Amino acid sequence: MLKKISLLLPALCLWSAAVARERIILLNEGNWQADNGKITYFDDGRIVSNQWFRDVNGQKLGDTPNDIIQVNENLIAIAVNWSNIVQFIRPDGVAVAATEDVPNNRKLASDGDYVYVSSYGHEVATVDGMLMFDKGYVAKIDVSTFKVVSAVEVGYEPEGIALYDGYLFVANTGGYAFQEDHEYETTVSVIDAATMKIVRTVDTGQINLYGKLSVSGKYLCINSPGDYYDIPAATIIFDCEAAISGAPDAECFRMLEYAATYSSQTSDGQFYAIGSRFSYYTSEYQFNYVKIDPEAVFASNGAEGVTEEFPGTLLDDIKKMTMPYGIYVNPYSGYIYATDAGSFAAAGALYQWDSEGNLLGVHGVYINPAHFLALDPDSETTDTESVVIEVVNEPASPLYNLSGLPVGNPVRGQIYVRNGKKLVY
Repeated sequence: MLKKISLLLPALCLWSAAVARERIILLNEGNWQADNGKITYFDDGRIVSNQWFRDVNGQKLGDTPNDIIQVNENLIAIAVNWSNIVQFIRPDGVAVAATEDVPNNRKLASDGDYVYVSSYGHEVATVDGMLMFDKGYVAKIDVSTFKVVSAVEVGYEPEGIALYDGYLFVANTGGYAFQEDHEYETTVSVIDAATMKIVRTVDTGQINLYGKLSVSGKYLCINSPGDYYDIPAATIIFDCEAAISGAPDAECFRMLEYAATYSSQTSDGQFYAIGSRFSYYTSEYQFNYVKIDPEAVFASNGAEGVTEEFPGTLLDDIKKMTMPYGIYVNPYSGYIYATDAGSFAAAGALYQWDSEGNLLGVHGVYINPAHFLALDPDSETTDTESVVIEVVNEPASPLYNLSGLPVGNPVRGQIYVRNGKKLVY
């Protein structure tokens, strides 16, 4: 028999201490078209859950989540690509809204009031009606209503997007060139975020600007995997201020002969980049591991500013991975994270190092762990919410603990999860 009681609980109290040094949200992409994307919640050296979204909300996250950003102190946005939704959650994991108006969404940026979303699609539902585009576009979502208020066409298959000084910078891939009637793109679109108008298009001369952008001050780190045949992978270091000021295209970027498949800003304003180069000729991957100083790269015209100077055991540990799949530096603490996708079809691993590169632990996560967001360790949620918790007087199956593991012998007084609801046994 179940008896329901109502308790007043502070948000996050079921998941973490009031202040945690390391609070990381990790998106696991799952397998494409398998509808098994999951969120890992990592709190101060332990995995709290590998299905955090389901634990909190009692439902799936969706198919192939591929980006996550902090919108403001109360809101997080997640691009769930193959489910065609942008999911909005609070920092305690509670889902507050979702929009299906931006199909084939890719990457995200925000100024706190709006979320900007790149899309491979050709249509978008706005408050003023449906807009149709020949190429890809960027949509603008008002987070007070979660509605698309504007959109602008960019290049074919736009990917990474960043916001700097009121302007959006969008890397265009043309990644469907192998199957559609257009060429690969080589451009970065620059958009006035207020008006959603293109102000210029910078041609980098390098094809297929694919993946998430990393941002350090005025600089962007943009990956190009080439065409996987004859055009090799490269990295574009992009100067946003130069582009805004009207400098010629060639003065807005520098090209490096490395890949930056996975990159992150470092604590000292540089970039870590793990480059994954795939060739259809050999069906093999080749990797490079570099630290990039954007100031030095521009000052030397690319001759300097690239090293393998990783701290501690970080580089050696990453090189031992089966398939590196992401790297991230916590902007609050300087702690470093990377993931190993392994076979791409089974559980991956999350690695944690301190800021000196000392390996602190390796944790099992879910399939294709890829995208990170650190939560502010000093933020305290003071809002309270009325949570209905069922008190279980009789054993019933299945029960899960807050780490998402099935429980055969529940302990009286402990909190468990059944069908998405929190239970006290």
